Amino acid sequence: MADQYTEHSALIDGLCRAVAAEHPVHKSFLKTSLALLTAEELAEFHSYLEFCQTKGLTEDYLAESYLTLLEDTLREQMYFMQHKKYRYSTLAEVIDLVYRNSDYMNRYMYGLAITDFLWPNHVEMVRFFKRTLPRGSTGAYLEVGPGHGHYLMTAMRESGYTSYTGIDISAASIEQTRSFVEYFLPDSSASLSLLETDFLDAQGLDSAEFDAIVMGEVLEHVEAPDLFLQRIASLARPDTHIFITSCINAPEIDHIFLWRTIESLELLINENGLQIVDKAYMPYSGKTLDEAQTAELPINVAYVLRRSF
Repeated sequence: MADQYTEHSALIDGLCRAVAAEHPVHKSFLKTSLALLTAEELAEFHSYLEFCQTKGLTEDYLAESYLTLLEDTLREQMYFMQHKKYRYSTLAEVIDLVYRNSDYMNRYMYGLAITDFLWPNHVEMVRFFKRTLPRGSTGAYLEVGPGHGHYLMTAMRESGYTSYTGIDISAASIEQTRSFVEYFLPDSSASLSLLETDFLDAQGLDSAEFDAIVMGEVLEHVEAPDLFLQRIASLARPDTHIFITSCINAPEIDHIFLWRTIESLELLINENGLQIVDKAYMPYSGKTLDEAQTAELPINVAYVLRRSF
């Protein structure tokens, strides 16, 4: 494994050592995860950590950010196993705890960005996003909930859309996305508009039609995912590329809408003006899809959709 990423060992190894020092049982997981990455993915991981350095973020802070997410996830999984439900079910319960808590939200988003390189399920979602992203399309791109900015920056770098709009309820996420794009694509900021607002309340969108709409890991964070799907359908053209991800039985501190089966989520998609064109299922690491579903273990899902009307 070491030979695979020797060029990037200083930053990647340093982060992994810092994580393992605080959470030794996680060391073998990190080693296995890094061995699954391609050379290009390792280079991207290295570049992301370089970006964090330019923002003055230390190795220890990034390790703490990752461990914040990891430990919160483990705690919520224990709660879910015991109670068979998520801890919270309304936005009011988590908005101050998470989204308006800038210190926590920053650590949460940096930790989440790191999981795009260290958690196999998240790595596979990024791969599916890149594989299905239209390269030759033009027009307007909308991303709902860009979070740390990884997907949005990837779309700006690898696709040909003319304008990009990101909408997020969290000020910390808006700032992370902005700085992420400015670092990697300093000449592209003029084509990017970032709005700090609720997607359902965002003004000025209804007069537009978007050629691509992306919504990664949002549906499980809202009380009315059907309304989000309906609005996406209303903003899409018949040939709009729509990409969404979500999860089944996957507790996190700010997950408030629980799908217990893949079928229930896909039924909701089909009932709200969208049809599935392509899909990817990422069951709990080391389990088959059926095993994960039977044991109520987390399953990540990703879809390419089209408007169905």
